[in-house]
Amino acid sequence: MSFIELRNVSKRFGSLIVLHDLNLNIEKGQSLVVIGASGTGKSVMLKHIVGLLRPDHGEVWVDGRRIDNLPERELVDVRTRFGFLFQMGALFDSLTVAENVGFPIVEHTHKAPEEVAKIVAHKLKQVGLPEAGPKMPGELSGGQKKRVALARAIALDPETILYDEPTTGLDPIRSDVINELILKLQRELKVTSIVVTHDMNSAFKVADRIVMLHEGRIIFDGTPEAIQTSENPDVKRFVQGEAGETELATLNL
Repeated sequence: MSFIELRNVSKRFGSLIVLHDLNLNIEKGQSLVVIGASGTGKSVMLKHIVGLLRPDHGEVWVDGRRIDNLPERELVDVRTRFGFLFQMGALFDSLTVAENVGFPIVEHTHKAPEEVAKIVAHKLKQVGLPEAGPKMPGELSGGQKKRVALARAIALDPETILYDEPTTGLDPIRSDVINELILKLQRELKVTSIVVTHDMNSAFKVADRIVMLHEGRIIFDGTPEAIQTSENPDVKRFVQGEAGETELATLNL
C-alpha cells in the first residue's frame, strides 16, 4: 500500500481549475520531485497532502488513513508527521533562530525547556548552523534562512518533508547546499521527500522519481533519466527551458 495517495483529487478557485482528477501514489522513503510551470497546481497539491486545503472532489490518504474529511483537531496530529519548508522560509522575524526552530516543539509537545534547547541545537547542527541559535533572522543570508527553516521543518522528526521551491532566490552554490541537505536528511532520517521545484538541476540531483503537472494533470511520471528522453512536447520544453509559441506570442515576437 502506498504511504501517500491522492485519488481523483480536483480543486478549483472560482472559475480556475487547478487540479483535475489527480491520481498520485507515493511510496515511503521515496524522493519525489514535482515540476511544472507556475500555476499548474504544484503548491496546491502539497497543501492537500498536509491537509491545509481540502479537495472539491476526491480523497487524500496518508499511511492508510483518509485525511481530507477529518475535523481540524484531528488534522493537527496528522500534520506533526510532516515537515514543511515554505517557499520563502516563513521565519518569525521577532524570534531568534533558536526560538524559530523550537517553535513547533513548544507548540506540539510538553518537553522541558532544557530538552527543547538540546533538540534545537541538534537540528541546527544537522543543517550546518550550530552557532546560529542566538541570531535574529534579519542577520542571516538567504541561504542561511532556508537552512534555519529546514531545521524547523525537522524539529519534530517528521516522516515526510515537503519542500516548496527550496532553491528559489539562491545562487547556484547555495542552491547546491540545499540540494545536499535534502539528500543528507533523506539518508540520515529515512524520510519521504516531496520537492516542488522549477530548478531542473535540483530535480535531477535529488529525485528518485519526477512527476510533471500541466493544466492540473500529471503528464509525466518516471525517473530523472526517462524525463530527459521524453517526446512529450510540453515536457521537453520545460526540461530544456524553451519558451513555446504561446509564451512568445505575448511578446509580439
